[in-house]
Amino acid sequence: MDAEQLKRSSQRWMDAALAAFGAGSESHDFAVHHAGIATEHLLKAYLAGIHPALIVDGRHFDSLLHATGLGSRAGVLPTKVRTIGLAEAHERVLKLLPNIKINKTALEPLADARNGVAHSAIHDATKAEAVFTVCLRLIDPVLEELDIDPSTYWGPYLVLHDKLVDEQVRQERVRAEALLTRARAVFAQRFEHMASKERDVVLAALTSQPMITMVREAPKQCPACGSQGWVAGEVSIRLNGGGGGPEAAYLVPYGFHCAACDLEVDSKLLFHLADLNEDILLEDDPYDFVDDEPPVDEDV
Repeated sequence: MDAEQLKRSSQRWMDAALAAFGAGSESHDFAVHHAGIATEHLLKAYLAGIHPALIVDGRHFDSLLHATGLGSRAGVLPTKVRTIGLAEAHERVLKLLPNIKINKTALEPLADARNGVAHSAIHDATKAEAVFTVCLRLIDPVLEELDIDPSTYWGPYLVLHDKLVDEQVRQERVRAEALLTRARAVFAQRFEHMASKERDVVLAALTSQPMITMVREAPKQCPACGSQGWVAGEVSIRLNGGGGGPEAAYLVPYGFHCAACDLEVDSKLLFHLADLNEDILLEDDPYDFVDDEPPVDEDV
Protein backbone atom coordinates (compact mmCIF):
# COMPACT_ATOMS: atom_id res chain seq x y z
CA MET A 1 0.00 0.00 0.00
CA ASP A 2 3.05 2.21 -0.38
CA ALA A 3 2.55 4.91 -3.02
CA GLU A 4 6.18 4.94 -4.17
CA GLN A 5 6.24 1.17 -4.52
CA LEU A 6 3.05 1.31 -6.58
CA LYS A 7 4.57 3.95 -8.87
CA ARG A 8 7.64 1.80 -9.50
CA SER A 9 5.48 -1.27 -10.07
CA SER A 10 3.29 0.61 -12.53
CA GLN A 11 6.33 1.66 -14.56
CA ARG A 12 7.73 -1.88 -14.66
CA TRP A 13 4.43 -3.32 -15.84
CA MET A 14 4.11 -0.57 -18.45
CA ASP A 15 7.62 -1.26 -19.76
CA ALA A 16 6.63 -4.90 -20.20
CA ALA A 17 3.33 -3.90 -21.82
CA LEU A 18 4.97 -1.60 -24.38
CA ALA A 19 7.65 -4.18 -25.14
CA ALA A 20 4.93 -6.76 -25.79
CA PHE A 21 2.96 -4.33 -27.91
CA GLY A 22 6.02 -3.58 -30.04
CA ALA A 23 6.70 -7.29 -30.51
CA GLY A 24 3.65 -7.69 -32.75
CA SER A 25 0.06 -8.91 -32.67
CA GLU A 26 0.97 -12.32 -31.20
CA SER A 27 2.02 -10.52 -28.01
CA HIS A 28 -0.88 -8.08 -27.80
CA ASP A 29 -2.63 -10.22 -25.20
CA PHE A 30 0.35 -9.64 -22.90
CA ALA A 31 0.31 -5.95 -23.84
CA VAL A 32 -3.31 -5.29 -22.81
CA HIS A 33 -2.97 -7.42 -19.68
CA HIS A 34 0.21 -5.71 -18.49
CA ALA A 35 -1.12 -2.27 -19.43
CA GLY A 36 -4.21 -2.89 -17.32
CA ILE A 37 -2.10 -3.78 -14.30
CA ALA A 38 0.17 -0.77 -14.86
CA THR A 39 -2.85 1.50 -14.97
CA GLU A 40 -4.36 0.00 -11.83
CA HIS A 41 -1.12 0.40 -9.89
CA LEU A 42 -0.67 4.04 -10.94
CA LEU A 43 -4.25 4.90 -9.98
CA LYS A 44 -3.66 3.23 -6.63
CA ALA A 45 -0.39 5.12 -6.22
CA TYR A 46 -2.29 8.38 -6.50
CA LEU A 47 -4.93 7.22 -4.00
CA ALA A 48 -2.42 5.75 -1.56
CA GLY A 49 -0.47 9.01 -1.69
CA ILE A 50 -3.54 10.69 -0.20
CA HIS A 51 -4.17 7.87 2.27
CA PRO A 52 -3.61 4.09 2.06
CA ALA A 53 -7.19 3.45 3.18
CA LEU A 54 -8.37 4.74 -0.21
CA ILE A 55 -7.14 1.61 -1.98
CA VAL A 56 -8.49 -1.08 0.37
CA ASP A 57 -11.83 -2.86 0.29
CA GLY A 58 -13.85 -0.92 2.84
CA ARG A 59 -15.89 -4.03 3.65
CA HIS A 60 -12.81 -5.83 4.99
CA PHE A 61 -12.01 -4.48 8.45
CA ASP A 62 -8.63 -6.19 8.80
CA SER A 63 -7.50 -4.50 5.59
CA LEU A 64 -8.63 -1.15 6.96
CA LEU A 65 -6.61 -1.79 10.11
CA HIS A 66 -3.46 -2.30 8.06
CA ALA A 67 -4.21 0.80 5.98
CA THR A 68 -4.65 2.97 9.06
CA GLY A 69 -1.48 1.89 10.83
CA LEU A 70 -3.17 -0.62 13.12
CA GLY A 71 -1.91 -3.74 11.38
CA SER A 72 -0.74 -5.27 14.66
CA ARG A 73 -4.40 -5.65 15.61
CA ALA A 74 -5.44 -7.20 12.31
CA GLY A 75 -6.23 -10.86 12.00
CA VAL A 76 -4.46 -11.27 8.66
CA LEU A 77 -0.95 -10.68 7.35
CA PRO A 78 -0.23 -7.64 5.15
CA THR A 79 0.00 -9.99 2.15
CA LYS A 80 -3.69 -10.85 2.70
CA VAL A 81 -4.91 -7.24 2.54
CA ARG A 82 -7.83 -6.87 0.17
CA THR A 83 -7.57 -3.93 -2.20
CA ILE A 84 -9.90 -2.54 -4.83
CA GLY A 85 -9.65 -3.44 -8.51
CA LEU A 86 -9.01 -1.36 -11.60
CA ALA A 87 -12.61 -0.24 -12.13
CA GLU A 88 -13.13 0.96 -8.56
CA ALA A 89 -9.70 2.61 -8.41
CA HIS A 90 -10.62 4.49 -11.57
CA GLU A 91 -14.00 5.48 -10.13
CA ARG A 92 -12.38 6.86 -6.98
CA VAL A 93 -9.69 8.77 -8.86
CA LEU A 94 -12.27 10.17 -11.25
CA LYS A 95 -14.04 11.86 -8.34
CA LEU A 96 -10.79 13.45 -7.20
CA LEU A 97 -9.31 14.38 -10.58
CA PRO A 98 -12.05 15.80 -12.82
CA ASN A 99 -9.52 16.59 -15.58
CA ILE A 100 -9.50 12.87 -16.43
CA LYS A 101 -11.79 12.41 -19.42
CA ILE A 102 -11.72 8.60 -19.57
CA ASN A 103 -15.03 7.77 -17.92
CA LYS A 104 -16.43 4.44 -16.80
CA THR A 105 -17.75 3.53 -20.25
CA ALA A 106 -14.46 4.38 -21.94
CA LEU A 107 -12.54 2.32 -19.38
CA GLU A 108 -14.58 -0.86 -19.87
CA PRO A 109 -12.66 -2.17 -22.94
CA LEU A 110 -9.36 -1.93 -21.04
CA ALA A 111 -10.76 -3.61 -17.93
CA ASP A 112 -12.48 -6.30 -20.02
CA ALA A 113 -9.34 -6.99 -22.05
CA ARG A 114 -7.13 -7.27 -18.95
CA ASN A 115 -9.63 -9.55 -17.18
CA GLY A 116 -10.27 -11.61 -20.29
CA VAL A 117 -6.59 -12.40 -20.71
CA ALA A 118 -6.01 -12.97 -16.98
CA HIS A 119 -8.97 -15.27 -16.37
CA SER A 120 -9.69 -17.02 -19.65
CA ALA A 121 -6.83 -16.19 -22.07
CA ILE A 122 -9.33 -14.40 -24.32
CA HIS A 123 -9.09 -10.96 -25.90
CA ASP A 124 -10.25 -9.26 -29.08
CA ALA A 125 -7.07 -8.82 -31.10
CA THR A 126 -8.71 -6.32 -33.45
CA LYS A 127 -9.26 -3.91 -30.55
CA ALA A 128 -5.87 -4.24 -28.89
CA GLU A 129 -4.48 -0.93 -30.17
CA ALA A 130 -7.57 1.06 -29.19
CA VAL A 131 -7.70 -0.60 -25.77
CA PHE A 132 -4.01 0.07 -25.21
CA THR A 133 -4.37 3.72 -26.18
CA VAL A 134 -7.18 4.23 -23.65
CA CYS A 135 -4.71 3.16 -21.01
CA LEU A 136 -2.07 5.65 -22.20
CA ARG A 137 -4.52 8.54 -22.23
CA LEU A 138 -5.75 7.69 -18.76
CA ILE A 139 -2.25 7.49 -17.33
CA ASP A 140 -0.97 10.82 -18.72
CA PRO A 141 -3.04 13.16 -16.47
CA VAL A 142 -2.26 10.98 -13.44
CA LEU A 143 1.45 11.31 -14.14
CA GLU A 144 0.99 15.06 -14.27
CA GLU A 145 -0.86 15.06 -10.95
CA LEU A 146 1.86 12.94 -9.35
CA ASP A 147 4.54 15.23 -10.81
CA ILE A 148 6.19 12.32 -12.63
CA ASP A 149 8.23 13.25 -15.70
CA PRO A 150 6.61 11.47 -18.69
CA SER A 151 10.02 10.79 -20.23
CA THR A 152 11.00 8.99 -17.02
CA TYR A 153 7.82 6.89 -16.86
CA TRP A 154 7.61 6.00 -20.56
CA GLY A 155 11.39 5.77 -20.94
CA PRO A 156 12.53 4.41 -24.32
CA TYR A 157 8.89 3.91 -25.32
CA LEU A 158 7.96 7.62 -25.21
CA VAL A 159 8.02 7.88 -29.01
CA LEU A 160 5.75 4.83 -29.32
CA HIS A 161 3.43 6.35 -26.71
CA ASP A 162 3.25 9.61 -28.68
CA LYS A 163 2.59 7.84 -31.97
CA LEU A 164 -0.19 5.72 -30.51
CA VAL A 165 -1.90 8.70 -28.90
CA ASP A 166 -1.49 10.89 -32.00
CA GLU A 167 -2.93 8.18 -34.24
CA GLN A 168 -5.89 7.71 -31.91
CA VAL A 169 -6.50 11.47 -31.86
CA ARG A 170 -6.34 11.59 -35.67
CA GLN A 171 -8.88 8.78 -35.98
CA GLU A 172 -11.17 10.46 -33.48
CA ARG A 173 -11.02 13.76 -35.38
CA VAL A 174 -12.00 11.98 -38.58
CA ARG A 175 -14.94 10.30 -36.81
CA ALA A 176 -15.96 13.60 -35.22
CA GLU A 177 -15.97 15.38 -38.57
CA ALA A 178 -18.02 12.53 -40.06
CA LEU A 179 -20.59 12.93 -37.26
CA LEU A 180 -20.85 16.66 -37.93
CA THR A 181 -21.26 16.13 -41.67
CA ARG A 182 -24.04 13.60 -41.17
CA ALA A 183 -25.80 15.76 -38.56
CA ARG A 184 -25.74 18.84 -40.83
CA ALA A 185 -27.27 16.80 -43.63
CA VAL A 186 -30.03 15.56 -41.31
CA PHE A 187 -30.74 19.11 -40.13
CA ALA A 188 -30.94 20.44 -43.72
CA GLN A 189 -33.27 17.62 -44.77
CA ARG A 190 -35.59 18.27 -41.82
CA PHE A 191 -35.71 22.06 -41.71
CA GLU A 192 -34.32 23.66 -44.88
CA HIS A 193 -37.75 23.78 -46.52
CA MET A 194 -39.33 25.66 -43.60
CA ALA A 195 -39.72 29.39 -43.26
CA SER A 196 -37.44 30.82 -40.57
CA LYS A 197 -40.26 31.65 -38.14
CA GLU A 198 -41.82 28.20 -38.49
CA ARG A 199 -38.41 26.56 -38.08
CA ASP A 200 -37.70 28.57 -34.91
CA VAL A 201 -40.97 27.46 -33.33
CA VAL A 202 -40.39 23.80 -34.16
CA LEU A 203 -36.79 23.88 -32.93
CA ALA A 204 -37.75 25.59 -29.68
CA ALA A 205 -40.25 22.83 -28.94
CA LEU A 206 -37.93 20.05 -30.07
CA THR A 207 -34.82 21.10 -28.17
CA SER A 208 -36.28 22.51 -24.95
CA GLN A 209 -35.82 19.27 -22.99
CA PRO A 210 -32.92 16.80 -22.88
CA MET A 211 -33.43 13.65 -24.91
CA ILE A 212 -31.01 11.42 -23.02
CA THR A 213 -31.47 10.07 -19.54
CA MET A 214 -28.27 10.24 -17.53
CA VAL A 215 -27.13 11.53 -14.18
CA ARG A 216 -27.47 15.18 -15.10
CA GLU A 217 -27.89 17.33 -18.22
CA ALA A 218 -27.10 20.92 -19.16
CA PRO A 219 -27.90 22.88 -22.35
CA LYS A 220 -25.13 23.52 -24.87
CA GLN A 221 -25.12 24.84 -28.43
CA CYS A 222 -24.83 22.10 -31.02
CA PRO A 223 -21.59 22.37 -33.04
CA ALA A 224 -23.31 20.90 -36.11
CA CYS A 225 -26.53 22.91 -36.50
CA GLY A 226 -26.36 25.63 -33.85
CA SER A 227 -29.52 24.49 -32.07
CA GLN A 228 -29.70 23.88 -28.34
CA GLY A 229 -28.39 20.45 -27.50
CA TRP A 230 -27.75 18.79 -24.16
CA VAL A 231 -24.55 17.57 -22.55
CA ALA A 232 -24.87 14.82 -19.98
CA GLY A 233 -22.39 13.95 -17.31
CA GLU A 234 -21.62 13.42 -13.67
CA VAL A 235 -21.54 16.02 -10.92
CA SER A 236 -18.12 16.85 -9.49
CA ILE A 237 -17.64 18.85 -6.31
CA ARG A 238 -14.80 21.36 -6.04
CA LEU A 239 -13.57 21.89 -2.50
CA ASN A 240 -12.47 25.12 -0.89
CA GLY A 241 -8.72 25.55 -0.95
CA GLY A 242 -8.63 25.76 2.83
CA GLY A 243 -10.54 22.51 3.23
CA GLY A 244 -13.64 24.27 4.50
CA GLY A 245 -16.10 22.18 2.54
CA PRO A 246 -17.53 22.14 -0.99
CA GLU A 247 -17.22 25.37 -2.96
CA ALA A 248 -19.05 24.62 -6.20
CA ALA A 249 -20.68 21.85 -8.23
CA TYR A 250 -19.67 21.18 -11.82
CA LEU A 251 -21.05 18.93 -14.51
CA VAL A 252 -18.25 16.83 -16.05
CA PRO A 253 -19.59 15.93 -19.53
CA TYR A 254 -19.41 12.48 -21.05
CA GLY A 255 -22.10 12.68 -23.73
CA PHE A 256 -24.00 15.06 -26.00
CA HIS A 257 -27.22 14.86 -27.95
CA CYS A 258 -29.00 17.26 -30.28
CA ALA A 259 -32.61 16.47 -31.11
CA ALA A 260 -32.61 18.84 -34.06
CA CYS A 261 -29.94 17.09 -36.12
CA ASP A 262 -29.50 13.80 -34.23
CA LEU A 263 -25.87 14.52 -33.41
CA GLU A 264 -24.78 12.05 -30.70
CA VAL A 265 -21.31 12.26 -29.25
CA ASP A 266 -19.74 9.95 -26.68
CA SER A 267 -16.92 10.76 -24.30
CA LYS A 268 -14.16 9.81 -26.74
CA LEU A 269 -15.11 12.50 -29.25
CA LEU A 270 -16.29 15.35 -27.02
CA PHE A 271 -12.79 16.84 -26.93
CA HIS A 272 -12.82 17.32 -30.69
CA LEU A 273 -16.13 19.18 -30.96
CA ALA A 274 -16.02 22.84 -29.92
CA ASP A 275 -16.23 23.16 -26.13
CA LEU A 276 -18.45 20.15 -25.44
CA ASN A 277 -15.92 18.58 -23.07
CA GLU A 278 -15.56 21.64 -20.82
CA ASP A 279 -16.89 21.33 -17.28
CA ILE A 280 -20.04 23.36 -16.61
CA LEU A 281 -20.58 25.30 -13.39
CA LEU A 282 -23.97 24.34 -11.94
CA GLU A 283 -26.20 26.75 -10.08
CA ASP A 284 -27.06 24.05 -7.54
CA ASP A 285 -25.92 24.33 -3.95
CA PRO A 286 -22.86 22.00 -3.75
CA TYR A 287 -24.09 20.79 -0.35
CA ASP A 288 -26.97 19.11 -2.19
CA PHE A 289 -24.47 16.54 -3.45
CA VAL A 290 -22.53 15.80 -0.26
CA ASP A 291 -23.36 14.52 3.20
CA ASP A 292 -21.91 17.56 4.97
CA GLU A 293 -24.17 20.24 6.35
CA PRO A 294 -23.66 23.83 5.17
CA PRO A 295 -21.98 26.13 7.67
CA VAL A 296 -24.30 27.98 10.00
CA ASP A 297 -24.34 31.76 9.69
CA GLU A 298 -23.81 32.83 13.28
CA ASP A 299 -24.96 36.36 12.55
CA VAL A 300 -28.49 35.22 11.80
